[in-house]
Amino acid sequence: MTQKNAQPEAAFGFKQVPEADKQGMVNDVFSKAAARYDQMNDLMSSGLHRLWKDDMITMLNPPKGERAFHVLDVAGGTGDIAFRILDAGGPNTRVTIADISPEMVSEGQKRAEKEGRLGRCGLTVGNAEKLAFPDSHFDAYTIAFGIRNVTHIDRALTEAYRVLKPGGRFLCLEFSHMPVELAQKIYDAYSFTVIPAVGKVVTGDGQPYRYLVESIRMFPKQDDFAAMISAAGFSRVTYRSLSGGIVAIHSGWKI
Repeated sequence: MTQKNAQPEAAFGFKQVPEADKQGMVNDVFSKAAARYDQMNDLMSSGLHRLWKDDMITMLNPPKGERAFHVLDVAGGTGDIAFRILDAGGPNTRVTIADISPEMVSEGQKRAEKEGRLGRCGLTVGNAEKLAFPDSHFDAYTIAFGIRNVTHIDRALTEAYRVLKPGGRFLCLEFSHMPVELAQKIYDAYSFTVIPAVGKVVTGDGQPYRYLVESIRMFPKQDDFAAMISAAGFSRVTYRSLSGGIVAIHSGWKI
């Protein structure tokens, strides 16, 4: 029998939690991990995330000439994607980073100041589900390893579509699913045993890593996520699986 007035729930890893509580719980994970976030990605991917990110920037192909090109990088607090975009693009390429975690934005701010990038890179605390930018504002939208942590993925995709200019491109790099069942089982065994254990040794707390591994398994498969991107209004939706499906880069265009 269904309870009346039951609070809506959302997945936090393998657990169901009150929907209103999820974002705060995710924020807590990243507040603990912010100072070592790039190291976290090394642990979660055995260092392969660097190659995957390079592949996404190659797909984005920011213009190298004088043309102005403004990218919104969501959930990119430490600047890892944003700075790669700036290095690949021309002098009028700019990136705005929006991340819901103040701690992650603080890490990115420190790195941007140290590397002298603040003239072409802005950082702001912002929610992917309700972006504080006008319609049709950006030439491209990127998000890497962040969308699976959003409470309402469909809302984040709708916002991505809204803030892009006509002709703008959406690119999402995210952990995904391997089509070969045996390979997936081997990867899962590694993920659920090695990653939290190493995370605890390196950072003193393995719990954030356990949540992140669980969130990967709960994320939609490639075809299902591609359907969500199409449902948000994007055209020419495609994806490319990397490393046997451990991750995928999803692409869509606002026509």
